[in-house]
Formats: sequence, C-alpha cells, structure tokens
Amino acid sequence: MSRPTIVLTGGGTAGHVSVNEALLPELRRRGYDIHYIGSYEGIEKDIMSQYEFVTYHAISSGKLRRYMSAKNFTDPFRVLNGVRQASRLLKKIKPSVIFSKGGFVSVPVALAAKRRNIPVVAHESDVTPGLANKIALPFAKKIFTVFEETLQHVPENKSAHIGPIIRQELFEGERERGLALTKFAGDKPVLIVMGGSQGARILNEKIRLALPELLPTYDIIHLCGKGNIDRTLDEQKGYRQYEYVMQELPDLLAASDYAISRAGSNAIFELLALSIPMLLVPLSAEQSRGDQLLNANLFKQLEIAKVIQEEQFEQCDVVQEIGLFVEEAPKMKEKMETISSVKTATQVVDLILSNAK
Repeated sequence: MSRPTIVLTGGGTAGHVSVNEALLPELRRRGYDIHYIGSYEGIEKDIMSQYEFVTYHAISSGKLRRYMSAKNFTDPFRVLNGVRQASRLLKKIKPSVIFSKGGFVSVPVALAAKRRNIPVVAHESDVTPGLANKIALPFAKKIFTVFEETLQHVPENKSAHIGPIIRQELFEGERERGLALTKFAGDKPVLIVMGGSQGARILNEKIRLALPELLPTYDIIHLCGKGNIDRTLDEQKGYRQYEYVMQELPDLLAASDYAISRAGSNAIFELLALSIPMLLVPLSAEQSRGDQLLNANLFKQLEIAKVIQEEQFEQCDVVQEIGLFVEEAPKMKEKMETISSVKTATQVVDLILSNAK
C-alpha cells in the first residue's frame, strides 16, 4: 500500500518556510511522503536540506516586482517555465493536497496544481495578502489567515482565520543551553536583535555603533543576515553575531529577555508565543508593500510591542530608546501571557488534510 503524499511550497524568506517546518514532525508521524517544491538558490533549499525525510525539488520561479526593472520582461518566462516544471513534478508525485506558504516560488506551483486538479491550501501570514498570494489565491481551495483582519481581503467563501502556527521546537529551548552557545555569563539581561534572514542594514548599523554603551548593561545576540557578519567584532565580550540560525534558535530565544526585530508576521508571532517583549522596526513602505507596518501597528494597538518607524530609528538615540522600551517591557510581557493563542501542528494538519482530494 502506497504512503499518502503531500507537497509543501513557499520560499524567498525564512518566514515563508518556518510554517512549513512547523508541520513536518506531524506529517512524518502520520506516515506522509513529504515533498517540497522551492527555488534553486532560495533559503528554503538550505532549510529543507536538514530534513532527510523531505524530498526537495527545485523549479524556476522568477521574482514578482512592484518596481521597474529590466527583469520584469524576462521573469514571466521563468514563471512559465516553473509552471511546466511543477506540472511535471505533480504528475509524477501525485499528492493529495498542496500546502502553499507564499513567496514567488509558490505561484507556478499553484498554477500547475490547478491544471492537475490538485487542491491547494494557502496560508497568509500578513494582514493583507502579498503579491504572490494574490496571484495564487484564485487557484486555492482554502485560505487560512493568521490575522482576523485579513478576512476582509480574501474570498469569504473559502477563507478561515486560524491564528499563528508556531514550530513546536521553539517551546523546547533552554536558557542555559542558549547561554552556553553564546558564552554569556547570565548576569545581564539578553537582548536579541533580528533583522530577518536577509538582515536589516539599519538595525545592524545602529546596534553596532551603540555597542560601547549597550554592552555594560546587556548581552546581545545579533542575527544580522547572510553576508553581514562583522569579523572585527568576533571577540567583543557580551556580543555574539550570526548570519542565520536554525537548530540553535530555540535556545537563543530561551536565553533572550528582550527582542528588537523587523515586523514580519512569523517572527513577531513567535516572539508573542514565547512572551518576549519586542521593539519593532518595520520595513518602510518605500521598501515594501507596507505589510510590516500593518503588522507592527496591530501589535502596538494590542500593547504587546513598542514600534519605531525605520526613518525615526535611523535618527534616534538607540540607547535611550532601548532603555524606554525595557521600562515598558514588564507590562508587555504580562499582556502577552494573556492573549497568546497558537494552533498546534496536529490541528493545522487536520485542517489541511480535510481539504485533500
């Protein structure tokens, strides 16, 4: 008897992969043959390579841009090639359902799935759908949202608000292991700075310039993004920098008392689930479609985050702002502990499989 089969897709940033990661243990426990369709060079390939029970397939995906670029004229051909590749893969794999987390690579997969009559369950993490999901959503059988407000922006007849999906391993981190990894003594509060898998120039620069004033008070974990390590700071006591972490993240978060972060949905909901007070510096509307601004403002309204706009952060006294944030943190933490609501992987897999053919 053949094993049931599922295809996961999504990529471009770690946020588009982490939800898929959260489902892997439960799908494996149920005996599913798990396939992942991603890009040739995206971070999803690096992340999925650590799971020997997941079969990874790379396709052409192109990038969907909101700005003028010569590549806007060639990338549609890459997407079409990706549709052909995905269609051949789906014919061979024969999954009962596809779970799509979004990102550029999910578009050709969703188009190919429609052609092959395979149901797609899509997941939208932000308040408003991203461009990739906007294109793919008409081909989805079901759409799950993290924010209830998102239901205003997606087809009512096939959408449901389910809240955040958090990787179980994040709850299994231990502070002592995190301190051992960083070689911190544990006698100072720990501040973790997260600019996303690609890093954030403004966060990196401001934090590093302020290290002489911050390190007497805090130990700092700095997730600075690929290619952004500053080797001149390797021996700086109380400061540890990483491009990106995978297995170590639960322990590093367990060791952290406060967080400074971009406002990507997955990151901020993980911080919420772990009740780590957060100072958010959302990506500006000039550099994005404004989704992080919406995410951050909702968390601010809930009184579980302090928000500084990127333009203000670039000009502010970062040491002073962190001090003000730390003063407000106990109230944030108390509020977080009353509102955090997380769907288990078991519940989400049940929802996905209920839409299988």
